[in-house]
Amino acid sequence: MTDRRAADRVGRDAHGVEHGFPHREDVRASLTALYRRVGPAGVARYPVSVAASDVALGAGEDPLLGATRVAGVLVRHLRLPEAPAVVTFRTMEHAATVEPGAGPEYAVELNERFRARPRDIGAALAHELTHVLLHRLGLGFPGTARNEILTDVVTSYLGAGWLLLDAFRQDGAESQKLGYLTPEEFGWVLAQRAELFGEDPSPWFTSAVAYEAWRRGRAEAERERRLPPLAGAGWTHRRRYAHERRLGRAAPGAPYAFDGGAPAAGVAFPCPVCRQRLRVPAGRTLRARCRLCGTVLDCAG
Repeated sequence: MTDRRAADRVGRDAHGVEHGFPHREDVRASLTALYRRVGPAGVARYPVSVAASDVALGAGEDPLLGATRVAGVLVRHLRLPEAPAVVTFRTMEHAATVEPGAGPEYAVELNERFRARPRDIGAALAHELTHVLLHRLGLGFPGTARNEILTDVVTSYLGAGWLLLDAFRQDGAESQKLGYLTPEEFGWVLAQRAELFGEDPSPWFTSAVAYEAWRRGRAEAERERRLPPLAGAGWTHRRRYAHERRLGRAAPGAPYAFDGGAPAAGVAFPCPVCRQRLRVPAGRTLRARCRLCGTVLDCAG
């Protein structure tokens, strides 16, 4: 569909930062995997995002002591078992590292550059401690890249990933971005969480480019909630959907697929919450319940 292809356009800005939704399928798969592992009740244990005041270092606060304090805040937010957080700084290529299976303390190494950028310490710690959470859950994907995307998605969906998006800044010749999702993908996941819990993260962003990425991600999430066979679809989409249903086949890039001949007897589409694939009768107005996350969906046609 034309609007889906437009939304999927990707590219890099003058600072080399990738934009758009190039990891769309892996992001969706990450949400589904999270719901399959912890269920809707497990997700519901994280109704409130981590507060900016709790993860900000105070004026003059020692970076090491402050990072240790913030790590403790994030351990509790992610509902990890209580244990000391040991944070160190060292020169290295990556932003941070963690030993997810080590214990009994949580040992996180931060890049030395964060001593001079204390406002981003919370973002780096959130990603690393989510690695620990995923290890404890036994949740992972094959391949490093997909696992890092999973980590960003879970960090964001469980209420700490807005810190990663807010760490995206472009000031003059300087650019910084943390995490493996694009800024817009972070915004999309945050919008999914905001819809679920009734949150509005927009006041938390201190970075103008992060706020704009949140807006673009939210617009994409809202667009997806207005696609057939969902009842909130716009007239143009409904008309196209009806035409394709009569033919028994969906256009390339459509968010749904038909089966059962022409006209189609059934339609499959992703749940707008957990992205689990659902199948309902086509050509009817009905209410469907997702068996994975329990969301009740109004479908039309």
